[in-house]
Order: sequence, then C-alpha cells, then structure tokens
Amino acid sequence: QVQLVESGGGLVQPGGSLRLSCAASGRTFSTYRMGWFRQAPGKEREFVATISQSGITSYSADSVKDRFTISRDNAKNTLYLQMNSLKPEDTAVYYCAADGPLYGSTWNQYKYWGQGTQVTVSS
Repeated sequence: QVQLVESGGGLVQPGGSLRLSCAASGRTFSTYRMGWFRQAPGKEREFVATISQSGITSYSADSVKDRFTISRDNAKNTLYLQMNSLKPEDTAVYYCAADGPLYGSTWNQYKYWGQGTQVTVSS
C-alpha cells in the first residue's frame, strides 16, 4: 500500500508555470507506475500524464503534451508535474495516482490516490 500527498498548487496567471509534487510513503514507490489526473468543476476526472517505474517511459495527453512534463525521483519517493504555459482551461484539482498499467489513461485503472491540489489559472 502507498499513501500519496500532493502539493504545489495555487493561483497563477495565464502563461505562467507551476511544479506539482506528489510525495509517496513506504518503500515501494519505485515499483509503481504513476500518473497525474485532473478534475475541473462539473467535469469528469481527466488523464494528464503517466510514467513508468524507472521514469524512462512517459505518456501525456494531447492537450498538455508540449507544455507539461511528468517526472519522478525514486530516491525521494516523489512524483512531479512541471506545468508551463498554463491556460485558464488547465484550472482543476490535480491528483496523483499509483499502481496503474503501462500507458494507463483511465482513472479507474489506478489503485491509489492522493487528496488533490487545486490549480487555478486566472488573471
């Protein structure tokens, strides 16, 4: 089992950047494929990006592919999401998730979830 805690959200102007972090408990973080999802008010939870256990392989949604970068530091038990060129439509609660399949892009494919961190993009 793993517990996940996201941080790094906040209010940012359009065109700005944020880096989200997801700290994982336990000694098994490196064995999990990890993902980021987001959920805007009134919308379903949406896939953002996923990364392999080693961090070598990643896959991102088309809507963020050229702007967001997923990465991980297994020595620190931490997952990251670097978000650049933010747009108002990126406003959502961002969640990290653990124990999904390779290239898993559906929320119900992941077993463990954090509580989420709010990202608001507004001028």
